[in-house]
Amino acid sequence: MLSQFIITSIQQAVQHVVLSVHGEALPADLTVQIEQPANMDHGDYSTNISMKLTKTLRNAPIRIAEQIKSQLEQTESFAKLIPRIQVVPPGFINFYIDWSIWAQTTFELPPAPAKKVVIEHTSINPNKSAHIGHLRNSCIGDTLVRLMKKIGYEVEVHNYIDDLGNQLADTVVGLQNIPLSKEHIRFGDYCWDIYSAVNKVYQKDPELVNQRSEVLHALEEGNQNLSWIGHLVAEKIVREHIEEMKQFGIEYDLLVWESNIVREGFWASAFELLKKTSLFHQETEGKLAGCWVLKQTDQESGDDHETEHSVDKVLVRSNGILTYTAKDIAYHLWKYGLLQNDFMYKKFAGDLWTTSSHGEMHSFGKGDMVINVIDYRQQYPQAMVKQALEGLGFTKEAEKLRHVSYGVVSLSPSAAADLGMDTSDGKASYAMSGRQGIGIKIPELIDVMENIIEEARSDKEGLSSREIATASIRYYLLRFALQTEVVFDMKQAAEISGNTGVYLLYSYARALSVLNKATDKGMTPLIPTQFPTLEKAEHALLRHISAWQDALYSADKELSPNSLCNYAYELASLFNNFYGACPILKAEGDVLRFRIWLTYVFKETLGEALEVLGLPTPSRM
Repeated sequence: MLSQFIITSIQQAVQHVVLSVHGEALPADLTVQIEQPANMDHGDYSTNISMKLTKTLRNAPIRIAEQIKSQLEQTESFAKLIPRIQVVPPGFINFYIDWSIWAQTTFELPPAPAKKVVIEHTSINPNKSAHIGHLRNSCIGDTLVRLMKKIGYEVEVHNYIDDLGNQLADTVVGLQNIPLSKEHIRFGDYCWDIYSAVNKVYQKDPELVNQRSEVLHALEEGNQNLSWIGHLVAEKIVREHIEEMKQFGIEYDLLVWESNIVREGFWASAFELLKKTSLFHQETEGKLAGCWVLKQTDQESGDDHETEHSVDKVLVRSNGILTYTAKDIAYHLWKYGLLQNDFMYKKFAGDLWTTSSHGEMHSFGKGDMVINVIDYRQQYPQAMVKQALEGLGFTKEAEKLRHVSYGVVSLSPSAAADLGMDTSDGKASYAMSGRQGIGIKIPELIDVMENIIEEARSDKEGLSSREIATASIRYYLLRFALQTEVVFDMKQAAEISGNTGVYLLYSYARALSVLNKATDKGMTPLIPTQFPTLEKAEHALLRHISAWQDALYSADKELSPNSLCNYAYELASLFNNFYGACPILKAEGDVLRFRIWLTYVFKETLGEALEVLGLPTPSRM
């Protein structure tokens, strides 16, 4: 990694200056930071390290900078790659790269710190069709999978199926009690309407709410009529969800069914472990009498009022029903290989496996790190899982449990109106609600986007409008900062200019078209032996290409797919600026050879970025 090479070289130079020249101890908290200046006249990279050393060395920062510069110039490998070092007041050190040397140098990413990562994402309740809000989870999770594989991790992808929860119970109650005669193409769409209808009836008929409790007990116990109905509903809908996700290139290694966690004794084992700790106890009085509760460590435990947090700390309700958090704790103990229990496994579809009460053994789980992609509303239950691990003494595992939280998806007024929603109240965005039946199902979203793109296209060759539609949707859901609420606008997502998936695909296809024309003329994109004097647009593009490994490393460290979108968009913008400012195939001699090579390096780099983001690399748009 170029930046790491520069940082390491500066660190060694600083250490020599501090110890040898000044006889001082190197500050323990000293960190070397570099940046790419916005103004390229100020260097390809710059550091302010000399200012940080002023107090330690009791010297002017510009003099310290000169001493560091002198030491770096004596380092052969550094001086070869960076032949020009400039010191400017009050003590900045600017570095100018020899790009012809950079082009012939191989840089490697730092080794991945964990051997195996278990990433859980999607995890849609198996009671109805999925909507665009669920899709944001899947796109984030799948991009993290691709990113971490690119970094060098061994990655195992889980999709957790909550087949014992209230939502599935509601759908089962609705199927038993709500008459519905309406044409539906898919079972999940039928259940979408059933789920919405039963939640409205609950408000008028409390008896149906009691039926939900009966269904929940039946689902947990299994082997009876209601549990079989629930199982058949869940499995049918999960298969539909998986087919929908395949259209976006999203796949899984393992489906983990909540019912298997309960019935195969995972919770029983976790329960015995928890009972040995001081954090876990059964309440004997008050609202939570009879409940098994995980004691809070960061809040007062004497809350009398019913809050979301006081509900979430309950692991076993007084009626014996387990909360989601209880099952999640058992699941995470298994993820890390901390339980003696294991599932049996069988094939579900293709290469996708599923947990089962019977089947064969397999080497799933036993992760070194666990990443859960769950929206921000689940932040507290995720903290409870981490707290349980810490309370059980599994501090190393708790430290390596990462919750990737994200904001919800709502619809823009335009998108909501296109779907027939009433937007007369003039809201800035319109929230979706499965209970109210408000939202856009994934197939409907793809169909609408496909029509928008098809109508806007003049050239119908290359990628199909449907492929462009799914790429556009995926990119739009990824490009916003994780904690940002995404207000989805279909027309914006399909735009050919600006920060959109379509823009990236067109940029890639444009570069490939240039290279194909060059090949037709007998020219190949070889590294030039001699670089010409760089135009500003060429220099800017080269400099950004060189930061690709830094973008990967940073996105991995921060678990932030949107930062890769920012990188890819700027890369495409710089290429299109270069394309417009610097004629490629009309150039001659060394300039021609250089520009063809630069186009090739751009195409390869953007191709890698598109691959990590889960977007196609089109030969033609």
